[in-house]
Amino acid sequence: MTQMDRAALEGVELEYETRGAGEAVMLIHPGHFADWFVPLLNEPALTDRYRVVNYHRVGCAGSSNMAGPVSFALQAAHCRSLMRYLGIERAHIVGHSSGGMVALQMPLDAPDMVQSLALLEPALRSVPSQKSRAFIGAAHQRYLAGDKAGAVDTFLRGTCGPDYRTVLDRVLPDSFAQSVTDADTYFGKELPAMQEWVFTREEARRITQPVLAVVGEKSRTMDPIWDERQKLLLDWLPNAEPFVAPGATHLLQLENPRGIAEGLTAFFARHPFRKSSVR
Repeated sequence: MTQMDRAALEGVELEYETRGAGEAVMLIHPGHFADWFVPLLNEPALTDRYRVVNYHRVGCAGSSNMAGPVSFALQAAHCRSLMRYLGIERAHIVGHSSGGMVALQMPLDAPDMVQSLALLEPALRSVPSQKSRAFIGAAHQRYLAGDKAGAVDTFLRGTCGPDYRTVLDRVLPDSFAQSVTDADTYFGKELPAMQEWVFTREEARRITQPVLAVVGEKSRTMDPIWDERQKLLLDWLPNAEPFVAPGATHLLQLENPRGIAEGLTAFFARHPFRKSSVR
């Protein structure tokens, strides 16, 4: 992991790094998988045209922890605080998995700070197949029994498929160990936040920004929940468009960083800032 800068915000310190220049792009990583957006930082298609900010959410890697619950609304507030700290008035917001739920909260709370949303297989619960995801409960039981590595492994097998570790160890060799270290954040804070977060059709109608609904090509054949979630986004959000990431499971930018970077860049280019909004 590269050395990151630190931002001292109100009540929290967040690690972050910035690549490139131009319109701002904020990357909100999934759960406690702190470095899953790192492959995108090495893609010139994105960083040659945009100012890309990758940061660690609270309780992840070197960012500070917080006592008590950490809602997605609070996490969205952290993202906005980091934007203000960096002098960013408006940004394209990219969220992966539960990071997508934080991203969806952003325009609900501060629409003027959001130019567009790119939602990479957000972990929406209001779909039929959510009831069949017994592996989440199994992972939580392993966590409660003290087996953090087994809990993370069970969770990732369920979300990304049995071969996930081959990709993870090749692309981000230290990522699994970091996820085990940060398991308390996911099972103690992120899961409760997911269960408490409510996103309705009425709230979706309030999001008028352009939205890119991303699903992995391989995800669609592994589990029907990914198509269900993308369909919900396309049905509920007024200005959503689909994007299928070739050859990817839920690991998405770890498996096909170039394809994701090119898809994001094309989407952002179709929905540029007004010149006065760029800082």
